[in-house]
Amino acid sequence: MTKVGVLVGSLRKESYSKKLAKNVMGYFPEGFETELIEIGNLPFYNQDFDDENNAPEVLHEFRQKIGECDAFLFVTPEYNRSIPAVLKNALDTASRPKTDNKWGGKPAAIISQSPGGIGGFGANHHLRQMLTCVNVPVLQQPEAYIGNVATLMNESGAITNEGTAEFLQKFVVKFVDFIKRFED
Repeated sequence: MTKVGVLVGSLRKESYSKKLAKNVMGYFPEGFETELIEIGNLPFYNQDFDDENNAPEVLHEFRQKIGECDAFLFVTPEYNRSIPAVLKNALDTASRPKTDNKWGGKPAAIISQSPGGIGGFGANHHLRQMLTCVNVPVLQQPEAYIGNVATLMNESGAITNEGTAEFLQKFVVKFVDFIKRFED
């Protein structure tokens, strides 16, 4: 069973990113387990946690969850042409100490979204740059920028736009193929 950790860059209760992630999680085939990994409860990373061996338990638990994953799906909004601080904090937390980077070598894919037309382009590309630094190979094609996201879902969060649903299903197929290239 291949485990895919799903990290959502928004903390908002009715987050479009979370709704989108839940839809996409349902597109993975048999043999793939997806898990939504909580990042909103992490304190801001401070190197003293590791230097002084006093990291809060929630950091140890988060690092363990990341370590248990075989791949990652990031679904994020764009905040000020980049990713939300909570997502950057999650990357920092599990990449430290540098000698124990929990992300390293595991494949990932990114879906960015926005209520506007650009679809989170800036966030998507900033996240790609950060993932390179922590040694995470990222699916290059297809790129997933979901613009006008509010018009693509119903009130319960289900995707109602057939073209978007088809695109995301194809995206998952390509991501699954990408993940398989990294399996032993």
